[in-house]
Amino acid sequence: MNPANFLLDAALRGMLLALLALLAFVLARDRPRLPAARTAVAMMLGLALQVISSTPLFEHTVPRLWQAPLVAVSVGNAVLFWIFVQALFDDDFAFRPLHAAAWLAVAALAGVNCAWVAGSASVLAPVTMGLQRGVPLLFAVLATIAAAAHWRADLVEGRRRLRAFIVVTGVAYTLAMLLARLASPRGRLSDTMATIDVAMLLIIVAATALWMLRLAGTELFPSARAARVADTAPAKAETEDHAPDAAPDPAEQALAEALHRLMTVERAYRTEDLTVAGLAARVGAPEYRLRRLINQRLGHRNFNAFVNGFRLEEARTALADPARRGLPVLSIALEAGFQSIGPFNRAFKAATGLTPTEYRREKLADS
Repeated sequence: MNPANFLLDAALRGMLLALLALLAFVLARDRPRLPAARTAVAMMLGLALQVISSTPLFEHTVPRLWQAPLVAVSVGNAVLFWIFVQALFDDDFAFRPLHAAAWLAVAALAGVNCAWVAGSASVLAPVTMGLQRGVPLLFAVLATIAAAAHWRADLVEGRRRLRAFIVVTGVAYTLAMLLARLASPRGRLSDTMATIDVAMLLIIVAATALWMLRLAGTELFPSARAARVADTAPAKAETEDHAPDAAPDPAEQALAEALHRLMTVERAYRTEDLTVAGLAARVGAPEYRLRRLINQRLGHRNFNAFVNGFRLEEARTALADPARRGLPVLSIALEAGFQSIGPFNRAFKAATGLTPTEYRREKLADS
């Protein structure tokens, strides 16, 4: 690498490392308990190690055995990206053993390949190296699926646009680097491609950081207040007015009243596969206005959670009614609008801390 290119590469890597460190610090300071922030911090640290380990000088001079830990973390970043996408766009996300197992398996595979398998005459080399090459593609697909899940149900408009940007750029970067390494001797990038690699990553991280800074904190991450609003009785949330010093918009007030009537009187939440578009058509309003109303005025970030709030309220009332003591839990769930008992049980336990049967037993014991 000539001196000019070396200085350019070093400058880009220095800027990227500084930006990653800054983002990790801010997220760890401001949102230390949120899974999305924790995953983002881990991914920032992983990317920092990737930036260091992908330096041409590092790849050419450092023994493979010493490179192995950093290569393991670098390849494991594909798994972290998948977990990050899930955590960022699912307010109910929780870490599971599967996430740790996936990262450990991928990191172990990459570490073993780097230290002992790559360049050897082992009959397993084509298999294990092929698996490692397929890891970024696999988790890019999984991240896309995770981001696309419940796309229409996400009510936070800024987050929906950020979701598209992160997934498109993340997957594009992954595929571009995968193809570049497949076309390179022994999977090592040329000096020019290494500089292009870090430049692409710097642009993506900088744009994502800028976008995240432009979003309000509660747009990107759930707040404690939003969680409390989502858990309150839907009928109460529907009738909340703006603060006394803010005059309500007549059109928005009319839409809020129409939505309240549709959900509480006509019980539209019982409709199978109810969508934002379907509900907007029934109240005679554009979809974007209904999204904004439910999100910004009523405090809900997810349409399915909004609808399930009404369903759960009806189910709680039925379970606590002595006159309906003999009605099966499944019948109550289906009548309220749930399609099967499994999602109902999970949603009910998450909202009340009890199973439907336990809740019914506790309520009827006092009657």
